[in-house]
Amino acid sequence: MLTLSINGNDLQVDVPDDMPLLWVLRDVLGLTGTKYGCGIAQCGACTVHLDGQAVRSCVLPASSAAGKQVVTIEAIGETDIGREVQAAWLEDEVVQCGYCQSGQIMAAAALLAQNPAPDDVAIDQSLAGNLCRCCTYTRIRSAIKRIGQA
Repeated sequence: MLTLSINGNDLQVDVPDDMPLLWVLRDVLGLTGTKYGCGIAQCGACTVHLDGQAVRSCVLPASSAAGKQVVTIEAIGETDIGREVQAAWLEDEVVQCGYCQSGQIMAAAALLAQNPAPDDVAIDQSLAGNLCRCCTYTRIRSAIKRIGQA
C-alpha cells in the first residue's frame, strides 16, 4: 500500500511499487486528464508535476512519488500560474485537437514557476519533449510569452 499526495490529497493506493504513476492516476484514481501518448517518455502527454518539476508519469514508478507532491492537470487551474497559463491558452487559441494540451500546460506552468519571463530559447528547451501533432508550437510560445510579459 502506497500513500501518494495527489492534488493536495493524501491517498492510499494498493498498487505494485513499479506501476507507472500514469496508470495509478488514470486507472486507479480516475484522473484521466493526464494522457497516455507513447509510454516511453518521449511525447510529454503524460506530464505531471512532482514537487514542482515537470515529469513524465508514464515511466515514473508510483513508489517514486511517495512522500512527494503530485499535481495533475485536474488541479493546475487552482494555482495562480495554472490559471494564467489556461487563460493565455484560450486567448491565443492554442488548442486544436487538444490531446497534447494537458502535458503542454503542465510543462509551461513548471517553466513559468521557475522562470517567470522565459525567452524563446528557454521555452524551446523546456517544452522540447512535448510533441504536438497539430504543430501549435508558435501559439504555445506566444501564450507563454504573454504570461511572461504580464
